[in-house]
Amino acid sequence: MTKYLLDTDHISFLQRRSGSEFQKLTRRMAKYSINDFALSVISLHEQVVGANSFINRSQTNIELARGYQLLQEILISFSKSLILPFDTKAIIQFNDLRTQKVRVATMDLRIAAIALSNNLILLTRNNRDFSKIPALIIEDWTVNS
Repeated sequence: MTKYLLDTDHISFLQRRSGSEFQKLTRRMAKYSINDFALSVISLHEQVVGANSFINRSQTNIELARGYQLLQEILISFSKSLILPFDTKAIIQFNDLRTQKVRVATMDLRIAAIALSNNLILLTRNNRDFSKIPALIIEDWTVNS
């Protein structure tokens, strides 16, 4: 049963496959089943938009090839994971948060809505923004626990 939703920042550390944040995150994740974790379609969207922007800014064939490689790596990494949708439950939660006038970026609010509507803990480094969202439980697994 899924318990955790990874924010885009935690997904990025896993995709890099190096660094102290990656080591701390994977060490903690190893204590759980892979089925305890999910990604959101919002994070997929954020990463695809980022890769597309990189591709559009490319000025050399090497940069262009790197952009398409990045896009392919994103698709491969997400294809191996449970991806939660921005469905009716999440939309209702999102609209409720908007009604409460929670001041958080739209994409982050959508990710939070998915976490809340599925009763998941959000793994993120973005405590500053996500801590503004009532009832959302957040943890940062890239720091020592």
